[in-house]
Amino acid sequence: MVQAILAPIQFLAFVISVSLVVRYLLTGEGAGAATVSIIVKTMLLYAIMITGSIWEKKVFGRWLFAPAFYWEDVFSMLVLALHTAYLVALGNDWLGERGRMILALAAYATYAVNAGQFLWKLRVARLQGGGPVSDSTAGAVPA
Repeated sequence: MVQAILAPIQFLAFVISVSLVVRYLLTGEGAGAATVSIIVKTMLLYAIMITGSIWEKKVFGRWLFAPAFYWEDVFSMLVLALHTAYLVALGNDWLGERGRMILALAAYATYAVNAGQFLWKLRVARLQGGGPVSDSTAGAVPA
């Protein structure tokens, strides 16, 4: 249930943040708002990853990398790494404002691919009309 609430909130934060980051890159305005939006999006990502790991442990007996979600979890690690790299760069004033915004867009691109992986898996499971994969993926949401 928590993930069902967090996933759409995270997606909305993603859409807003992408807009703010692109606005900054095109106009040079709104760096502060873009930065705050990236931090909010990243915190939501951490929350959804933690709750997703708890769900995976309950359903599959593993915190991460259960066979049913192995490749999604592998890619989620890249998503987490890039989002975390942004926070590290921000905290250490590395890359400059523009460089950090480009890093954020790279993190967002991986998030979009990862979300697509989960949505594809859910769609395939629903088309199959049941079975262990569709039952196990019913509550899954993207990182």
